[in-house]
Amino acid sequence: MATASTEPRITLHPHARRVRVILDGTPLADTTRAIELRERGYPPRQYLPRDDVRMDLLTRSDTVTHCPFKGDAAYFSLGEHQDVAWSYERPLEGMEEIAGRLAFYEEIVE
Repeated sequence: MATASTEPRITLHPHARRVRVILDGTPLADTTRAIELRERGYPPRQYLPRDDVRMDLLTRSDTVTHCPFKGDAAYFSLGEHQDVAWSYERPLEGMEEIAGRLAFYEEIVE
């Protein structure tokens, strides 16, 4: 008989490791204030404070997705690179720590 996991579906882990985001040679972010979000069934994601992201290089796209555990995500693009980052502006209860932070696809995170 299978038992349900007692671990929460999502856990948040602040850390001081350096996280850099570079896309096509353009530095987009550099921080030691990331929060790693671990969600069962998905790769870990680093959520970065906007103060450490080159927001002047990103434009908000029309893409919006919904996660039943985190809320609605807004997406950001860089030139022809569509939806390279996302942010939960008003996350659901329990996820407030990631509010307004940006996560990037791991393909462009160092």
